[in-house]
Amino acid sequence: MATGFGVATDTREDTVRDERLAPYDEGDHERFAHYAPKDKLMEAMVTGTPVTALCGKKWVPSRDPEKFPVCPTCKEIWESMPSGEDA
Repeated sequence: MATGFGVATDTREDTVRDERLAPYDEGDHERFAHYAPKDKLMEAMVTGTPVTALCGKKWVPSRDPEKFPVCPTCKEIWESMPSGEDA
């Protein structure tokens, strides 16, 4: 048996792939940044109570929304609303 250092490549085809899912919060598989009224959002962040997004999703905000894509339904609803200048 040779001793020393080297590189070995495992070419066995009997390896097992671990496909277990890590635990996640409800809705984590579809994380989006949602639109919600600012006053309700701030209240929810302070008190820990759920807030309702424009799309209808209810959640307690606890993550940085900049890390997630914008919810397409919230965006569509937001863009269909009249702007503050026109109201």
